Amino acid sequence: MFTIPGSPNRMCDNISRREFLQIGALGTAGLALPELFQARAHAARPAAAARGLGRAKSCILLFMGGGPPQMDTFDLKPDAPAEIRGELRPIATRVPGIEISEQLPLLARQMQHCALIRSVSDEYNGGAHGQSVYLALTGNKNPRVQGDDVRPSLSDHPNMGSALARQRGGAHPLPPFVWLLDMHRRSFAGEGGGMLGPAYDPFRILQDPSRCDFRVQALAPPQEISLERFGARRGLLEQIRRHGDTVMGPSVMDAHQERAFNMILSPQTQKAFNLNAEPEAVRDSYGRTRFGQGTLLARRLIEHGVPLVTVFWNGEEVPGGWDLHYRNYQYLKVLTPPLDRAFSFLLEDLSARGLLDETLVVWMGEFGRAPRIEAMGGRGHWARCYSVVLAGAGIKPGIVHGRSDRHAAYPIEGAVSPQDLVATIYHCLGIPADTELTDPLGRPIKLFQGEPIQGVLA
Repeated sequence: MFTIPGSPNRMCDNISRREFLQIGALGTAGLALPELFQARAHAARPAAAARGLGRAKSCILLFMGGGPPQMDTFDLKPDAPAEIRGELRPIATRVPGIEISEQLPLLARQMQHCALIRSVSDEYNGGAHGQSVYLALTGNKNPRVQGDDVRPSLSDHPNMGSALARQRGGAHPLPPFVWLLDMHRRSFAGEGGGMLGPAYDPFRILQDPSRCDFRVQALAPPQEISLERFGARRGLLEQIRRHGDTVMGPSVMDAHQERAFNMILSPQTQKAFNLNAEPEAVRDSYGRTRFGQGTLLARRLIEHGVPLVTVFWNGEEVPGGWDLHYRNYQYLKVLTPPLDRAFSFLLEDLSARGLLDETLVVWMGEFGRAPRIEAMGGRGHWARCYSVVLAGAGIKPGIVHGRSDRHAAYPIEGAVSPQDLVATIYHCLGIPADTELTDPLGRPIKLFQGEPIQGVLA
């Protein structure tokens, strides 16, 4: 059994170690760099190799916040009544017998890499964003997390990226869990470290990577401070560290803070986050959109050793992203082209670089959409049946798992839960099913509740 310790205790005056160590946030990353390195240094050693576990080195999670409609993307029902099938038609893919939406023609050419799951179901959830996002990103249900608007808590289960950061920590200079862009809801349960503590929250990059002036604010000193002056400031703090113990007590600057300085000054780190290093043709292939360039940046980061990168759908030109209560088909014509371009070229690019065999790619939302088109031309929330796409390391390519009924409303074959999906992701990343963590009170809690989906595992 592999156990992940929980968050450190708070001080008696209710100031956390995170708050005590933080000497000022470096931009809007959501996690101070010194603390990030401290978290990595204290991370548990990887569990002993377990028979049958996957060996994915990294994961790129493309998260469609709001809930994409399964019957308009990956599970079309051309023979259903008009008020259910909608306006879109299925097209053939490179895999005989697998059809997807006509709005995804580029992705149709890459389906030989994918396992398409058409039977994810949370039959007891009416479809609230908050609890569904929590379930999708942690693999757990939580009685505290109900409804749409639920804020994070130190009692939460950790996000998959946070748990992976805790296990895969070490001396690598880059953050172990990077979060690109954001959902239209800025803060929600399941987004970060939870009971592992805020040291395992994601390294958040919320700037638009498609802008010509894009830079990661947390990896650059303030504009009024040159790199030379920033380096000199590190030297000054090193002197304080060496001589300050007798005057000021414990060291002001520890090794983790020094590594944070080194990360900012490191050419290797700057290279990993530098989209301008990519050929123009590659940037064009991903699409010059927030999502497209975010997906390209995710590829660069996993190439440089980041274990998990989440790219959230950031709305593009559609308010609320994939939360399509209104004008479903009008908005789909805006949403699907950037998705089609970025997702398809990510698979092509990873394959050409020899990275797909060691990278797990996941496309999902927190749920799907209701079968019947409503009065305002949209579809309501629907968690009882929806589609997810997996590709890459540990996944059986070119298959469909599960089958929905004639309205894409309920699974009739191969039903799996969101917990099972998370268990499958953990399995591919080599994390055992019996992995436990400890809550702030020291009690053991199972990391995730599902079982790996055997039908999609290679």
